[in-house]
Amino acid sequence: MTEKFTPASIKSMARRVLDIEHKAIALSKKSIDENFLKAVSVIAKSKGRVVVIGIGKSGLIGRKIAATLASTGTPAFFVHPVEALHGDLGMITPGDVILALSFSGQTEEINRILPSLERRKLTVISMTGHSHSKLALLSDIHIPVYIEREACPYNLAPTASTTATLALGDALALCLMKIKHFEKRDFATFHPGGSLGKLLTQQVKDVMRTGKNNPVVPVTATVKDALFVMTQTGAAGATSVVDKKGKLAGYFTDGDLRRLLQNGQDVLNKTIAQVMTKNPYHLLDTLPAIEAAKMIHSTHVDNLPVLNKAGKVVGLVDEKDLIEFLALLDKK
Repeated sequence: MTEKFTPASIKSMARRVLDIEHKAIALSKKSIDENFLKAVSVIAKSKGRVVVIGIGKSGLIGRKIAATLASTGTPAFFVHPVEALHGDLGMITPGDVILALSFSGQTEEINRILPSLERRKLTVISMTGHSHSKLALLSDIHIPVYIEREACPYNLAPTASTTATLALGDALALCLMKIKHFEKRDFATFHPGGSLGKLLTQQVKDVMRTGKNNPVVPVTATVKDALFVMTQTGAAGATSVVDKKGKLAGYFTDGDLRRLLQNGQDVLNKTIAQVMTKNPYHLLDTLPAIEAAKMIHSTHVDNLPVLNKAGKVVGLVDEKDLIEFLALLDKK
């Protein structure tokens, strides 16, 4: 008789899977033992790469672990054990460390290449669920993978075991990341196309407003002239004031105007030089954009003029242009 499934039974089944895999993650804390510490130490001291090998579902997990290691400062790559048996062992060089994944520890294709690895005096770290398996016994370091059962209703499909192995791989990679002092800027260098890479590699000149969106008036202009330019050039609510050579002489904002008006001053016909802020905060166009965000964040200003190395005004940066960068600061 075909079993009928209801929304309630499907929810129950899904929750059961997550409960089993959650338990596998919890049990993985037992794996953080002396062998785990040895594995971290060996890889941290190695002058070579981490070569991850695995087959089937373990191979897929291995590819992810290799990618995580490589992107967090530990050179690593994946080799399929069958391909290794047919020439790809040549990709492995002296000084490399092998990370072999097999929950059973009895994967024939992996065990067949172990003698070659031993002859080449390569350190083998294994992750298996059976400490008395061939792979575990022939490894230099064995990290046990603990689970009560697979999430598969028949206890067959690799599910909880692959989840636990992946989590241990993440733990290994991120411990190495800290030991190697791999920082956000390094991460950006390794991920130039990602959002964090974009944030941490852009300079002020990449985000600043230029042309008609960069209000600039000469030092001889009146306040009325400055207000006209500020109104015509967008919503920045500020203007740079420059001398005859185009160098920054001062800065004037709509906030400055409000404060003057509140004091009862008739300011419209005054020269901008009389009311501008002299020696204002400013940014260099080659400054990392994240540093610009830090300055705006710490000075509590809405916008800042941007200068080139000659001191000439070349742009303006508003806090709206740095929303992503300011959000990154808020996460710290």
